[in-house]
Amino acid sequence: MGRGGPGGGPNAGREEPKRSRASKKYLLLRMWSYLFKYRGLLFLSLGLALTSTLLTLFCPRFSGNAIDAILAPGGVDFYGEKGVFHYCILMLIFYVVSGVLSYLLSLTMLHLSQKTVYQLRKDVFDRLSELPVSFFDNHQTGDILSRMQYDINTVNASLANDLRQIVTSSVTVIFSLIMMFSISRWMLLPFAVTIPATVIFTRYKTRKVRPLFRKRSAKLGELNGYAEEILSGQKTVKAYNREEVMTARFKTRNEETAEAYYQADYYGSLIGPSVNFINNLNLAFISVFGAMLYLFGMISVGNISSFVVYSKKFSGPINEFANIMNELQSAFSAAERVFRLIDEPTEVADLPDAEVLTEPEGEVEMEHIHFGYLPEKTIIHDLSFKAEKGKLIAIVGHTGAGKTTLINLLMRFYDPQSGEIRVDGKNIEHLTRKSLRLAYTMVLQETWLFSGTIAENIAYSRADATREEIEEAAKAAMIHDYIMSLPDGYDTLINEDGLNISKGQKQLMTIARAMLARANMLILDEATSNVDTQTEMKIQAAMYKLMEGKTSFVIAHRLSTIKNADHILVVDAGDIVEQGTHRELLAKGGYYAKLYASQFE
Repeated sequence: MGRGGPGGGPNAGREEPKRSRASKKYLLLRMWSYLFKYRGLLFLSLGLALTSTLLTLFCPRFSGNAIDAILAPGGVDFYGEKGVFHYCILMLIFYVVSGVLSYLLSLTMLHLSQKTVYQLRKDVFDRLSELPVSFFDNHQTGDILSRMQYDINTVNASLANDLRQIVTSSVTVIFSLIMMFSISRWMLLPFAVTIPATVIFTRYKTRKVRPLFRKRSAKLGELNGYAEEILSGQKTVKAYNREEVMTARFKTRNEETAEAYYQADYYGSLIGPSVNFINNLNLAFISVFGAMLYLFGMISVGNISSFVVYSKKFSGPINEFANIMNELQSAFSAAERVFRLIDEPTEVADLPDAEVLTEPEGEVEMEHIHFGYLPEKTIIHDLSFKAEKGKLIAIVGHTGAGKTTLINLLMRFYDPQSGEIRVDGKNIEHLTRKSLRLAYTMVLQETWLFSGTIAENIAYSRADATREEIEEAAKAAMIHDYIMSLPDGYDTLINEDGLNISKGQKQLMTIARAMLARANMLILDEATSNVDTQTEMKIQAAMYKLMEGKTSFVIAHRLSTIKNADHILVVDAGDIVEQGTHRELLAKGGYYAKLYASQFE
């Protein structure tokens, strides 16, 4: 049974539960904890925002005073202490200083957002390295990448732009209200109606719209996951002429994503114009009130002018805030997905008294193992076997019989529901995972090479390996001559995923990597499946030399490769139905004999 098993693992088939971390309060506090790590930049940006905004907000009062100076009973006062030019010069100075501070604020917010997002992305990657194999079995790679890239970039954009807007808008609203109150209390009456109306409407629409943005982010993750899956299998798609089918399926997912974007943006876009309409009504009411107060001599024209400007400054941030609600809802949804990833449970911690496995001899035993990827569906039933140290143990069976599941259990990628696995007589649950996994070397069917030199890829299993040791391992794996034929030899760069070399050569390099490792136990998952028959025979000879004195588990699909195994485990439906040597099993004429005959008839 491959990783994830039928159904895809423990989380398959059920939706993510709604948790408290979806609340705005939680998300805001969580983001604040990241921002507060850089409190110096944070407080500097708040200071710059406060100062810049306040300087700008004094100017409408100066403008009103200048108008009153023009309409003074004794004639226009241009040059006096309270003359027109005096207030105009003050306005010019305040606007220039405010502009400089605003520019510095932009630079500060840029640094703050980049540092915060750097830490956020680091935390995501660190958590990914700590997650159990089951998580990756149950989640598409494209969806994970979407969270690391699109969602974090969305949060970054919100921090860089929306946060600054919220800070300056808050200062503007509070100070404008104070200034309006100082000019005329009576003219504030219209706000008693429009402000509650704005708050109630915005809160109502926000609650309705936010699930749409959450759905939008989820659909984009699904689309990216599907695209990554198809792009990685392009050769298979083309080989079976399934381009039209794959395109149709992508079209369906693309339409669902586009519809999710449309629904979120459509209903979110109603907030801004609606709030703007309410504020325009407010401005009309203020104009009427101002005219009435002026007729009764309760306010000057200059103060009316200042009040109108302040009312616009008061309403402006509310309009802007309503207009950026879409971006904020998108940022909240993105932050929620990122924090869900960061909060994913890591592998179960080692027991407090777990000991480090040092220099294992290689005796491995499974006793009465019961296991299922889903708790309600057991796929291994009461399995027991013993692998003596230094022996070659072959595991054979039909696809889906449970061969890879045994390897998952040996490596503690998964833990059994019941039973015990022992190495050198020690229960592996009482050993540290790190020391247990270092005791094994694995060569899988799915080869993995990273971007780097050939020498670096071979030395991945042993960072302290010398060039001589690397070359010896390559020679044993029959890949040295090919490497030396390359222009840069062992310093040749492999591009992403090793696409500039053949699959067979990639497999040989991973075998060389395994040969370089100092491990007393080996796990080989049909390690020679990607090479030709002649090379396979040479590699088998090298592999047998590598396995001398080591306990080796070989998952074999071609039974001709395991004739010399010390012990063969025949697996079917999660159970060991037969075990013995090649000759013994053929003599029984049972399940193994039928498998063998089916391959050579």
